[in-house]
Amino acid sequence: MISPLEMTLLLLLCSVVGVVVFRYFNLPPMLGYLTVGIIVGPHAAGIAPDTDRAQHLAEFGVVFLMFSIGLEFSLSKLRSMWRIVFGLGASQVGTTIALTMIFGWIAHFFMPMSWQASFALGGAISMSSTVIVSKLLVERLELESEHGRNIFGVLLFQDLAVVPLLIIIAAFGNGNSSQLAMWLGIAAIKIVVALTVLLFIGQKFMSRWFDLVARRRSQELFMLNLLLVTLGAAFITDKFDLSLALGAFIAGMLIAETPYRHQVEEDIKPFRDVLLGLFFVTTGMLLNPRVIWEHPFLVLSFFVVPILLKAVMITALARAFSSPQGVAMRTGLNLAQAGEFGFVLMNLILDSHLVDSTILQAILAAMLLSMLAAPFIIQNADRIVLRLSSTEWMLQSLQMTKIATQSLKQSGHVIICGYGRSGQNLARMLEHEGLSYVALDLDPDRVAAAAAGESVVFGDAGRRESLLAAGLHRAATVAITYANTPSAMRVLHNIHELQPTLPVIVRTVDDADLEKLTAAGATEVIPEIVEGSLMLASHTLVLMGVPMRRVVRRVEEMRAERYSLLRGYFHGRDDNDDDDGHEQVRLQSVPIDEKSEAVGRSLDDLGLVGKDVEVTAIRRHGIRGIKPGPETKLRANDIVVLCGLPEVLAQAEERLSRYRRAA
Repeated sequence: MISPLEMTLLLLLCSVVGVVVFRYFNLPPMLGYLTVGIIVGPHAAGIAPDTDRAQHLAEFGVVFLMFSIGLEFSLSKLRSMWRIVFGLGASQVGTTIALTMIFGWIAHFFMPMSWQASFALGGAISMSSTVIVSKLLVERLELESEHGRNIFGVLLFQDLAVVPLLIIIAAFGNGNSSQLAMWLGIAAIKIVVALTVLLFIGQKFMSRWFDLVARRRSQELFMLNLLLVTLGAAFITDKFDLSLALGAFIAGMLIAETPYRHQVEEDIKPFRDVLLGLFFVTTGMLLNPRVIWEHPFLVLSFFVVPILLKAVMITALARAFSSPQGVAMRTGLNLAQAGEFGFVLMNLILDSHLVDSTILQAILAAMLLSMLAAPFIIQNADRIVLRLSSTEWMLQSLQMTKIATQSLKQSGHVIICGYGRSGQNLARMLEHEGLSYVALDLDPDRVAAAAAGESVVFGDAGRRESLLAAGLHRAATVAITYANTPSAMRVLHNIHELQPTLPVIVRTVDDADLEKLTAAGATEVIPEIVEGSLMLASHTLVLMGVPMRRVVRRVEEMRAERYSLLRGYFHGRDDNDDDDGHEQVRLQSVPIDEKSEAVGRSLDDLGLVGKDVEVTAIRRHGIRGIKPGPETKLRANDIVVLCGLPEVLAQAEERLSRYRRAA
């Protein structure tokens, strides 16, 4: 019997190896987790036979994921989604069950299948993977898009529908359906009571409670309180026979209304990501590869047919609810796979003996295969939609035209990727300096709320077409204002292919991905934690009586060590050295004359590569090249930007300005 510690270490080891291998081939990490679960599970290698304890722990991964997603929502957004949740969501679940019952009636001529069994299977098949879809939507920054809202509204209703479906299936299995109406009525009352307690009472309580905890000024207490609120809300919904994830989502949504949202979001990440990986591993353990080997055609049928039918059906329903064709198709493709709650319903169907065990095992295998295929379908959804939709090209062209309309009249502007708080602050500073910009954002409400005259358009900065329409070839720089490394990497990849010399500034939370972003082409990476520490240090020094001028110089020195673009400054008449006589690093522009000895020689040959002096940029034909290499050769009419102390700069300028001797 394997001990809990041994099983945990085994799962961690296999997960690390699996994720490393899948990331090496640029595949989603969740596929690595699922594959590891299949290999070490009881139906394959049998290394981890006991999955119950791991599954209970893994459920918390779903809880923290839904809590994080709740932080992205608010009560006003939820109210605006009621039509999607109880309209599109209810239609999706009801139509899926109805279609399954029709197929069950047809299959009755070939194999025994009661209408109760068809209804139960329809409920299980109607579920989609909240974990996989939500995680991919967050990573792709599509949670606020129109199809993202459709998807999440349907997923919310599926979570609510699990409770009555469990009651109905259990009644079918017991053969006692006379009290079914009473049980469903009790379940409806429980749902209303639970939502009332969390949404209305919790809304008034949450902000005051977090204020009380925050005033104690204890990070440990704040973290304990965060875990208490998250798991407490999940506990409440669990006691009302609702899902743990629903309670966590509502808790996150309530905290989103408080000033502590961003701090909470950072504190919860470690728990969410680790436990979520364990959830995917335990899900993979459910797959029995032997069923696929023994009944390949049956499994293939249950794999292909439900995916196609769900995709087509949800697309048609989304169109009926006034979604554009492209949005409707993306909604259908994202929700075509099976879901975690489907396995809960399938286990109840198995215990109730409603369906033959062989067919049930084949359906379970097909459901897991659909979850394995989900990341590939979602990542290629745009390509599929463009191939299948006759109007999508026109809509995409219209969107690109709107972006291009804003950028055509501009040149030397800034492309702002993301118009959140950081993007809006940057836009205001650019406006104050009289500089133009084009901002791309995927939140339709934010774009619509932008004041008239602001250059804010709906567009995905991760797409090449959006960047080109925003005037990438005419822009002076690009600023990625949201702290999302995978999305920033996509933007950098496209910019590197389209305009490799264009400077790009990237915002991050910390410097963990600094080297990765720099290697991808980021000119400068701005970690929030570094700037926060500089502000903390500067205010502390001022309060301790250090002269303001010296504090400013210290901050400039620290920034110069961290940010290459801020290293030094161009010296002016009003600039004096610090009151302690310390000379500051400066910038100096030196034009290269046609007769200069430096023409045709590399920076290394001229002694301009070293600690004393540095070439930060070379402007050639109006284009500014950042951080030239030591092998770069100078040409006539180049402008070389040097960085160093005044005495060293004077010597370097003399070498660059020296004329060739006449032959």
